[in-house]
Amino acid sequence: MSASKLMPSPRYTRQLSRRTVMGKLVVSMFTTLDGVIERPDRWAFQFASADSMEQGLRQLHDAEALLLGRVTYEGFAASWPNMTDEAGYADKMNTMPKYVVSTTLDEPTWNNTTVIADDPAARIGKVKTDLNGDLLVFGSNALVTRLLPHGLIDEIRLVTYPVVIGDGTRLFAGGDGMASFRLLDTATFQSGVVVLTYAPVNEQDAAAASA
Repeated sequence: MSASKLMPSPRYTRQLSRRTVMGKLVVSMFTTLDGVIERPDRWAFQFASADSMEQGLRQLHDAEALLLGRVTYEGFAASWPNMTDEAGYADKMNTMPKYVVSTTLDEPTWNNTTVIADDPAARIGKVKTDLNGDLLVFGSNALVTRLLPHGLIDEIRLVTYPVVIGDGTRLFAGGDGMASFRLLDTATFQSGVVVLTYAPVNEQDAAAASA
């Protein structure tokens, strides 16, 4: 698949051009067909392809900082400092600013990490205003579910793998109440993996759509 087929649609590009210059909070979440997000190392690697790796590198290049929940952060912090690659993915991961939301993490070991222990919604909102690039969230399902009601999430990219697991933690598990989304873009990789990009629909969007 050519890189052009992975580019955002014109409608999506026009929407971004109207956005005030500030950081955009983007969630990238791996999920199976039955909504399982737990332990993607068990089921994701078999579907690796050149075009998916290209998209992943482009997504990271667009990010100015990472935002992670504690569990995801600790898993990354234990592995990424020991990784290298020719494409520069590991170097970007290890050097870029990182924010971790946690009330129990006192001494982060990963380079360039800031701990957000109190009032995460307000502090993450402040981080967004200070950025020009994306604030990228990998996984961190509990954090994403917690942030959704605050209107801080701009995009959710569901990287959907053609596999059924049957058990494990599911997407948005523990969420409170209903949330609506609109589809922004789709991309399909050679492996059969599909990326569905959504934007949460807030009350103002819903009111404008029904007017």
